[in-house]
Amino acid sequence: MTTHTLDIDTALHGGTALHSGTALRVDTALRVYSAEQIDAGAADHHPEAAEILAWSRRFLTTAHPDLGRSGPVCPYTQPSLRRGLFHIAVADTRAGGDLPALVGELRAWYERLLADLTEESDRELLTVLLVLPGLDRADSTALDEAQRKAKDEFVEQGLMIGQFHPVCEEGGLWNGSFRPLRAPVPLLAVRKLLVFDLPFLVDDEAHLAHYLARFAPQVPARIRDQLVSGMTEHRRTARLTAA
Repeated sequence: MTTHTLDIDTALHGGTALHSGTALRVDTALRVYSAEQIDAGAADHHPEAAEILAWSRRFLTTAHPDLGRSGPVCPYTQPSLRRGLFHIAVADTRAGGDLPALVGELRAWYERLLADLTEESDRELLTVLLVLPGLDRADSTALDEAQRKAKDEFVEQGLMIGQFHPVCEEGGLWNGSFRPLRAPVPLLAVRKLLVFDLPFLVDDEAHLAHYLARFAPQVPARIRDQLVSGMTEHRRTARLTAA
């Protein structure tokens, strides 16, 4: 597999890559490794990359008794790993506090990697995890807020962004007492928005509207608006009833 070294202008503006045997990198804050590179020891100076890869294989690709449904915790991780489309980026610890800038670089790297893929099945499986070892592992507030702010734009552009943290309190979709977003190191994960992601978007009218515009464009806008209002109101009523 060919790997690249790119400077920031190449990453952001689509210039020609230089070929090398090193990890994909932006000279400012991120080092991006494929799972294969991590297995080969290329990220030994970033032990968090190997730690998160091991956690992904151990936790995300397997079933869990508290998940609330059958199948692995994340149904996309194993196929992504199998196709060589699972990447882990590590942020320079010194840049750990500038989360908006890091999210921007993560987005640039995802788009750069996506541009090299021609098969839609590969594009759907491309996954990039941004490991943030400089963040406080006892408080997920900053990461939760960064993910919340980024999600609006990401969903609008057809992407999903999720946060994982050692103390993340967000419950599972199928079992509210399960904590599927807990990871040993704080991180953000990006992949393509898929038709199966609807359950993760129905709590936000804007997210749901973007979803319907993307996957149900043949439905008239007026009807989509009615669906958005009805579905979000139903979710709000259900939560109040459960409380």
